[in-house]
Amino acid sequence: MQDLATKFANMTIQSDFIFKKVMSRKRICKHLLEELLQIEIADINYIEAEKTLEPEYTSRGIRLDIIVADDKNTHYNLEMQVKNKKNPQTKAFVLPKRSRYYQALLDFDLLQAGQPYDLLPPTFIIFICIFDFFENGNYVYTFKKRCLEDLELELPDKATTMILNTKGTHGEISKDLKSFYDYVNNHIVTTDFTKQIDNEISYLKLDTKVRREYMLMEARLLDERREGIAEGKDVGLVEGEAVGIAKGEAKENSLLLNVCWLKDAILSRLSLNLQIYLSLMWRS
Repeated sequence: MQDLATKFANMTIQSDFIFKKVMSRKRICKHLLEELLQIEIADINYIEAEKTLEPEYTSRGIRLDIIVADDKNTHYNLEMQVKNKKNPQTKAFVLPKRSRYYQALLDFDLLQAGQPYDLLPPTFIIFICIFDFFENGNYVYTFKKRCLEDLELELPDKATTMILNTKGTHGEISKDLKSFYDYVNNHIVTTDFTKQIDNEISYLKLDTKVRREYMLMEARLLDERREGIAEGKDVGLVEGEAVGIAKGEAKENSLLLNVCWLKDAILSRLSLNLQIYLSLMWRS
């Protein structure tokens, strides 16, 4: 197992920690959004992050990676997804429901800021996936609500979900976006944009404050994992004790049944012997 220092030195943009740090650089995040959406953005601001300069946004126990708003008040949530996870109970992939939940979180917090629902701003939930969720080979999958009876009819709720496929081969994307995909996949620098990202990661790894922050974060996660394992063991012990008691009771019940059967068999045998004896005595 790698020590934390080695793990930190080997991290790439696929790491949540590094991704958040890189995207907290306004010029990089802004350019990525412009290349993806093919629009010009005058400026972006980090929501709930301006005071601490940390691109973290927490709501109802879920931390969203990056939340920014542009000069037109469009809100963007950027998420890095390395694994196509499944629910261990249902075996269903979690990404679709995750996107729905993230949209709800974003809307909920905007309403908490005091806006009536009809003034909710346009939103983009953007997942950068290191896998092809739909296995169609598209570079980008964009989703909006449409009428099933008339697919040309769109529900204008101004909510968009985009699932990026860094392994894609189909569709039209800009040169810088393609170079970003290549960098995410293979750490290949092919444009000035990916050179900026690569340089930023190098600077981050030389920053002692960033290294210390990572160490503290990993220490907290380790403590949480240990607490979870301990709680799981406690639950397991309780459940194990309950199973043991149940098995013991079942064994005891089985033993009692055997004793009762033996008792009945002995009584039946004694009764038969008595009948034979009395019959013999009556004949004599």
